[in-house]
Amino acid sequence: MSALIVFSHLRWGFAYQRPQHLMTALADRLQVLFVEEPVHSPGAPYLECRTLGPNLQVLVPHTPARALGFHDDQVPLVRRLLDAHLRLLDLEDVGVWFCTPMALPLASHWQPRVVVYDCMDELSALQSAPRLLQQREQALLKRADIVLTSGPSLYEAKRALHPNVHYLPSTVDAEHFARHDKPVCDVEAAAAARLMEPIGQPRLGYFGLIDERIDFELIDAVAALRPQWQLVMVGPVVRVDRRSVPRRPNIHWLGQQPYQRLPHLLAQWDVALMPFVVNDSTRFVHPSKALEYMAGEKPVVATPLPDVVSLYGDLVRIARRPREFIEGCAAALVETPWQRSERLVRTASTVYRSSWKEHARSVAALLGAHLARGDSSRGMARSDSSRGLARNDGARAPLRTDTGALPTPALHHRGV
Repeated sequence: MSALIVFSHLRWGFAYQRPQHLMTALADRLQVLFVEEPVHSPGAPYLECRTLGPNLQVLVPHTPARALGFHDDQVPLVRRLLDAHLRLLDLEDVGVWFCTPMALPLASHWQPRVVVYDCMDELSALQSAPRLLQQREQALLKRADIVLTSGPSLYEAKRALHPNVHYLPSTVDAEHFARHDKPVCDVEAAAAARLMEPIGQPRLGYFGLIDERIDFELIDAVAALRPQWQLVMVGPVVRVDRRSVPRRPNIHWLGQQPYQRLPHLLAQWDVALMPFVVNDSTRFVHPSKALEYMAGEKPVVATPLPDVVSLYGDLVRIARRPREFIEGCAAALVETPWQRSERLVRTASTVYRSSWKEHARSVAALLGAHLARGDSSRGMARSDSSRGLARNDGARAPLRTDTGALPTPALHHRGV
């Protein structure tokens, strides 16, 4: 297989999460083209191409269409851009990886060697989810060769819907978040220090997306009942009215911060928080954030998300109501040296149990097994416009591990 084309609803530079980790690791084994949602731009459509490594490109379609995401209005424009780009690279035997079912029509005219659906979350439960999403997911489940799920709850929900579902939990870049002495000249450490300097102590922090899944009432209650505590919220505020975000002197909204800066911020907190609402929108949230916090050696207080309780209930403090949440934070703040040592011993084996590189090897094995079987019965129908995207001789080969570097086309391909 010469390349893997990835359709993602998460932009590469927005928040460094599961797609970025997996595709960076997989790019050591094969060529990866990471396709973001289209961006509105006046004039003729063009494809912005960013080369991030020898085998990794990020593709951003720019179109005059105003529809958001992988909307049907975008499909003919984006499809032409991608077909032209793949012909330019002269790729054959591609595989397709979907992080979102909404992109399914963009590849419906191809015959990929393998179709993967990486089900990271129950996106249909989000308030902003398109009404078509459930229908698209049903169609994708019929066409996919391999389905991956990020958590045990999602696995149980999807396993009966497809014959080849695998639990591939989101893990952690433990070395990135590990607590260790940083050189004074480290730019990100210095930037984190400047951000935290005016904020008093104790500091209770959260980093990640700040959307409808965050329990703003809980945050407000904790801040009101413990005005001496400083709540630090790091991440972009999306899909919620900013006026609904609680405002108190001891709540500090620091906005989106670079991935490289997060461990330096975490190092200056006393307690790490997972203040999620518990409802349908968070029923299938996989708590990889808990692993990042634990890699940074911080005590964690979390609301009872199903996967948090089942996977890490004995490693983090679970709190169902504001008073319980405050009690959990208070206990973490007075942790004795012996309690801290015991916690670190128990969390270390969980944190270092797996890595994204190990997950990439598992994915490569799944892809290789499928390609070796030569099973094309679940592939998408091919059209003449996809010439060069699939072999027509029926040949199948195991996953390549010796791919060369991607050709580097011009930054923009206008007028396609």
